[in-house]
Amino acid sequence: MENEKPKNVNEFIAHQRAAIASNPECGTSHYNLAVGLLGQKQYAEAEQALFRAIECSPSLAEAYVLLGGIRLKDGDLDGCLDFNQKAVKARPGFSEGYGNIGFVQLQKGNVDKAIEALERATVFNFRFLQAFTTLASAYLMKGQVDKSIEAGLKAIKLEPDFPVAHNNLAIAYLQKGAFDLAKRHCDRAIELGYKVAPEIIKDISERCH
Repeated sequence: MENEKPKNVNEFIAHQRAAIASNPECGTSHYNLAVGLLGQKQYAEAEQALFRAIECSPSLAEAYVLLGGIRLKDGDLDGCLDFNQKAVKARPGFSEGYGNIGFVQLQKGNVDKAIEALERATVFNFRFLQAFTTLASAYLMKGQVDKSIEAGLKAIKLEPDFPVAHNNLAIAYLQKGAFDLAKRHCDRAIELGYKVAPEIIKDISERCH
């Protein structure tokens, strides 16, 4: 069992460097090296490894997603969006790329574009918990309460203890006038450690008594 994986990140990185030395054109080894470097927060070197991975393997969509993640860490939403758009061009139907595009578009206030991307993400991967949850938020912003509830219920079917999904459902049921259901999901979100907005808690408690 101990030989199944490297003992630590340094050993993993050393293994990838050795693989690259013996086969410099292997995109996967460059990508794996980047993953290890990201684990050590060596972002600049990881970025170089990811660009090399794409040079070797232009269809390696995961590399674009990690580059987008580095941009997002630096607060560069447009850069993150650009790399994730490249990811879905490199591999059409890449659900993670569409999920990230949806997340960024929502952060930028482009709700319609967010919904379009997130719907694609959930079509390509019907078990994409985060995409369903973000989609529920986007539908709420759009005032599409029934669709928000549908997406939220799919999220908690995948992960019953996902607090953000319960929070979204509490808000959606509150807007729909289903106060008992709103309270149930609000209570569950709080139990799971989510900081539900005080005004939501107050609104639900007032309507349930």
